Amino acid sequence: MYGANRHYAEQYRKVGVSTRVVDADPHRLVALLLEGAGERIRRAEASLAAGDQALKGKAIGEACAIVGHLNGSLDHEAGGEIATNLASLYDYVMHRLTEANLNNDAAALQEALSLVGEIESAWNAIPADQRGTAADTGARSNGQ
Repeated sequence: MYGANRHYAEQYRKVGVSTRVVDADPHRLVALLLEGAGERIRRAEASLAAGDQALKGKAIGEACAIVGHLNGSLDHEAGGEIATNLASLYDYVMHRLTEANLNNDAAALQEALSLVGEIESAWNAIPADQRGTAADTGARSNGQ
C-alpha cells in the first residue's frame, strides 16, 4: 500500500521537475542545475554518514555529471575570463568530489557543497534585467 503512494509521489515530483525545466529560461536552467548539484552532494553526505557506499557513489556521480555539464556548456569566447575562472572552479569541484568518493572524505564533500552554493548564490544574485546577458555569456544556447 505504501509502495504505491511512494510511486505516485515520485511521479508527481518528476512531473514537477519536468514542468520547471520546460518552463525555464536559460538563466533558470543553470540555477536548476546548480540546485540539483547541491542536492546530490547533500545526498552523498547523508549516505556517507549512513555508511551506504553505493548511494554515496551514485550521488557523487550524479553531482559530477551536473557539474561537468555546466562546465562543458561554458562559452569561453563570449564569457572570457569569467568563463575561464568558472571552468577552473568546476574542475576543482569535480576533483574534490572524486577525492570524497575515493577516500570517504566528508570534508571534501562539504567543500564541494560550499563552492557550488557560492556559485549558485552568485548566479541567483544576477539582476533580472541582466540575466539574458549572463546566460548568453556563461553558457551556449544548447539547452542552457
